[in-house]
Amino acid sequence: MITVIAAIIVQDGKVLIGRRAEGQALAGKWEFPGGKLEKGETPQECLRREIKEELNLDIEVGEFFGDNVYHYDTGPIRLVAYEASLLGGQFMMKAHSCVEWAKLCELEDYDFAPADSPFVEKLRGMCQK
Repeated sequence: MITVIAAIIVQDGKVLIGRRAEGQALAGKWEFPGGKLEKGETPQECLRREIKEELNLDIEVGEFFGDNVYHYDTGPIRLVAYEASLLGGQFMMKAHSCVEWAKLCELEDYDFAPADSPFVEKLRGMCQK
């Protein structure tokens, strides 16, 4: 099973999400940014590395947010999410065709990858209507 670590970066009632680029698995689906956990790496190290590589952003990793196992056709993944805060950097996209700050109350308007769905529901429960 592959373990993927995702960042839940919330600012001013919005969360950072990315749309997977063409040519990638699940192209066009929205997700919380992150990537595969490498051997010998902590989840926090993985998340800082992946966000720097994929988005050119520096983050501080916070509390555990949740985890989910999803069985795709290509095999199962364990998606583990942590809260994170932006420290700096300039957006640059490698794995995404675009990124957005999505309002927590409007997350249902996005077509998320199935493994991310439990986190979408948890965030929607935090929205201020």
